[in-house]
Amino acid sequence: MILVYTHKITPRVRYIFKHILTRTLLIPVGFTTKVDEFVAHNGPKLTYTKTPLGTEFFIKSNNLLFEQGVNDLEMNIQKWDSIPCFFATGNKSAIPFDIFAASFYLISRYEEYLPHVKDTHARYTAAQSLAFKNGFLEKPVVDIWAYKLLASLKERFPNYEYKTRTYNYISTIDIDNAFAYKYKNFVRSCGGFLNDIFKFRLLNIWNRLAVLLNIKKDPFDNFQKILDIKKAQDVQTIFFCSVGDYTTFDTNVSFSKNKYRLLVKDLVDYASVGLHPSYFTMQNIAILKKEKERLENITNTPIIRSRQHYLRFNLPDTYQQLIDLEIEEDYSMGYASNVGFRASTCTPFYFYDLDFEIQTPLKIFPFALMDTTLNDYLKITPKQSIGKIRDLRNEVKAVNGTFITLFHNETLSNYLRWKGWKRLYESMIKIATS
Repeated sequence: MILVYTHKITPRVRYIFKHILTRTLLIPVGFTTKVDEFVAHNGPKLTYTKTPLGTEFFIKSNNLLFEQGVNDLEMNIQKWDSIPCFFATGNKSAIPFDIFAASFYLISRYEEYLPHVKDTHARYTAAQSLAFKNGFLEKPVVDIWAYKLLASLKERFPNYEYKTRTYNYISTIDIDNAFAYKYKNFVRSCGGFLNDIFKFRLLNIWNRLAVLLNIKKDPFDNFQKILDIKKAQDVQTIFFCSVGDYTTFDTNVSFSKNKYRLLVKDLVDYASVGLHPSYFTMQNIAILKKEKERLENITNTPIIRSRQHYLRFNLPDTYQQLIDLEIEEDYSMGYASNVGFRASTCTPFYFYDLDFEIQTPLKIFPFALMDTTLNDYLKITPKQSIGKIRDLRNEVKAVNGTFITLFHNETLSNYLRWKGWKRLYESMIKIATS
């Protein structure tokens, strides 16, 4: 155990020290405000306060972990070796930056509580983030800082037995549209035909007819392929299923369709299943609750995982709603427009509610990349995407983190805007697990 002396033990101090030392570096941590207890401790120890007690391992503290609420902070980004960092500490400190305060700022998503302009889907944008503005969005700097701290601790306390965590990969699949043409109601099918005829999309008309007449397989029905890859590569896979009512933004087949219900039941037998709350659940806990109950009725199991459709969430409101409904894990932490690390970490972390100044039981699993980001936003080819995937995987593997990807069953279809992307998922799995 490492003992931390500080002048005040706040919820923020407990939260971020446990995340960095215990959850990231696997070092148990204790806290004290008593100098005699600190001096008497024989194991590794550090002081986190304004001035050192003596010649111990000392990190000069920033005020952030001893404050409450949210303030507009002035950021001065500098380099720690080649890694961007902020909250400089001065010469007396064992490390040149207060990485605990800086990590708390990034992981708590402090900046998302400050006034900001939302995009067309009412989302916080990557372009407004400190990480994007300073060029470290694609680096899990919180984990990198932690490992730099570990190197300093090993130098100071060489006899302590340090553990090393292992790299982990999770493949997540969002089911926005389980089927392209099958099992849609009569009105939607007719509307689709008329739309294709009006826009003179002859190939779409033929494909729609061929699928509905059982001449061809529905192009979006790629679930067996994903399960086969999961089994062959032994990949942890989670499917997020949408069961919302039809809207402009929610176009999946109806949750009441027997074929869709059977599909979800089948997925539960071979993989983990979570909820994919519909577009308007961000503002409406009643809809969110209804959809959770719908999915639980289909799976006959409690639903503990969730990812917001369109990645629409507001902090802290959306997460407070998930907690109220006993959701234990959320996988929405990422940007639609950019790949990288929205919370600057590749380590799952518990949501810290800045409104109530408490660590909550909701565990956040940040993803590093999404298929639609590569294709629709960055507009890069599958071949270019392979390079981007490999770069992000390497960043995560360097700190033995958790690499999480977000794909859709549609991506494997080789159909419409996904033409040429069919093999990318399999290639990505090989890269992620190699």
